Amino acid sequence: MSLIKLALAGVAGYALYKYVNAENTDRVALASGEGAHSGSFAQVRNSGPEAMRDKPPQWQKVDELSDQSFPASDPPATY
Repeated sequence: MSLIKLALAGVAGYALYKYVNAENTDRVALASGEGAHSGSFAQVRNSGPEAMRDKPPQWQKVDELSDQSFPASDPPATY
């Protein structure tokens, strides 16, 4: 009986894992026309506010340089 309970708990845990980690492209904040290119599996956007779905109210030169340098570890030189 405990083996059946363990199996049911494993199935429930797996289902919960798949539900939480389901690939949902609605969560990615890309403008229309941005995203995965043919032959690529990654969701990558170009830099700049025009490539964002929700554009920021202010966009400065430091923001642009920071966005262009992502995911580099060094901050832009204008800081």
